[in-house]
Order: sequence, then C-alpha cells, then structure tokens
Amino acid sequence: MAADSMQTLNALGFARALARQPDAHKGDAGRVLLIGGAPTMAGALVLAGQGALFSGAGYTLLMMLDSGSAHLVASQPELMVHDAAQADPARAIADIRPDAVAIGPGLGCSPQALQWVQAALAWRGPVVLDADAINLVAENGFLLRALRAREYATTLTPHPGEAARLLACSAAEVQADRAGAMDRLVAHTGCTVVLKGHGTLIGSPGRATEQCLNGNPGMAVAGMGDVLTGCIAALAAQGVRAGLDLWQATCLAVQMHAIAADELVGAGVGPIGLTPSEVALRIRHVMNAAAAGNYIA
Repeated sequence: MAADSMQTLNALGFARALARQPDAHKGDAGRVLLIGGAPTMAGALVLAGQGALFSGAGYTLLMMLDSGSAHLVASQPELMVHDAAQADPARAIADIRPDAVAIGPGLGCSPQALQWVQAALAWRGPVVLDADAINLVAENGFLLRALRAREYATTLTPHPGEAARLLACSAAEVQADRAGAMDRLVAHTGCTVVLKGHGTLIGSPGRATEQCLNGNPGMAVAGMGDVLTGCIAALAAQGVRAGLDLWQATCLAVQMHAIAADELVGAGVGPIGLTPSEVALRIRHVMNAAAAGNYIA
C-alpha cells in the first residue's frame, strides 16, 4: 500500500460504546488476563496491568512467570496476581474465563513462556500478542501456524525489530518502507497488526491501513508498549458486551495512548522523562472524555 493511500486514524468515537450505564457492574467491564513478567521483567506486566486498569477493565489479572514477584503489588492492589509456575496454562486460562487475553510484556523466551503462548493461541477469544510472544511466533513455525489458524480475533503489536523477525528482514528495511512492511505483516499473519513507531500504523485483512498522527518522542522509553497492550486488552474485554470488536478496540487504544502522552507533554511533563505509568494514568482522562463524546482532539 502506498503511504499516500493510508487513512488517518480517527477512532475516539468508538469510546462512546463503552460509556458506563447507571446500573453497570464490574462484570460488564470485562475480565482481562495479562501473561508475562519473567524474572527481572515483572515491571513490564505490572505496567500492562496499569494500562488495563486505567482503561476501565472490571477485573485485571496478572499471570506472573516470576514466582518471586507473584504477590500483591502494593502500589496497585487492584491487580490480581497469579503465579504461573503453579498453573497449567490451558487449564488456568479456562478457569479464569477472561474476556480478553494479552501475552508478551516481560514474557521472555523460555520453554515456560512458549507453553503459555501455545495456550493463549488455543484459547477461544480475542488475544493480543506483544513483545516476546511475537518473537516466539517468529521463531517457531508451529506457533505461526496456530496463529494463522485461529478463528478468533488477534492483534499483534510489534516494534520494528519484532516486525523484522516476523518478516525475516532487518529493522532498517521495515523502517525504510513501513507501509509495505505493514502489508506484508498482515498477509503473513492474517491478523490485525500495530506497527509501533513514529506515525504508528494499524492494518488488518480487508481494511485500509490507518496511521496515528498523535504521539511524541517522549514515548520512546521502555514500558510504553506494555501500557498500550494492557489498554487494547481492556477495551477489547469491555467491548465483548458493548459491541466493540478487537479492530475497533485496537484503533481506539492506539489513539488514546498517544493522546494521553501528548496531553502530558502539553502540560510540561516531558517529553524527556515522560514515564509509562504517567501515560497509563492519563489514559483514564482521555477515555472518560471520549466516552462522554466531548473530547476535542
């Protein structure tokens, strides 16, 4: 697809479907399961949890691969933490009964991580693949085949390096032709793809590619993508009952995440030193304003 044929992302209107009704309860807001957090990378999963929590998920559950970190997160006690080492992946997902699953933040590429990716791909519902979940798919043909065979919606959120691994090329080649790389990624996976970076692209089979014009250089910090993953999963989980599909949830999350960062920079928070935790919290403001239909981008 030529760059000049891309559409500008304009997804804030999707938030209206998620406006809370007076009699709403936590079950209406969806149950999100986030999987990752291998040793030394537990923070990535907690950031994804914050992204989900401040995007409105009714329940946010963390399946933590690092047993040493699988305990109460004192700074965010709303997050329900499970020890992945004590769980059978397929059975645990079935028992939790999530509305949406996201896997990848801080996941690592261990045999245990691979088992959880297999279970996530076999689960019947919307799935978001990020970070090392994408790398494992790129490295293991049987996972790619399972991804392509899924009957349920799936979103991948690669940065250029992860996209390059999927396409067996270099990150420089991806960056040299981002629109072309997006077309190849969609064709290769059969999924919705978020190609992160300056002017983030969103593509999906049978749809025109969308480009997000929001965002700023302050977002170039570890953990920003983890927050986005949690946000996508939370919107997808809420959308199960509100009639919002994974494509719409993905588009809305990308734009809200970028606008939240822009608003913070506009208020003098960054761009240097802008943190993912600050963006996660600011998403709440963007989400509520957009859901009320009174947001001016």
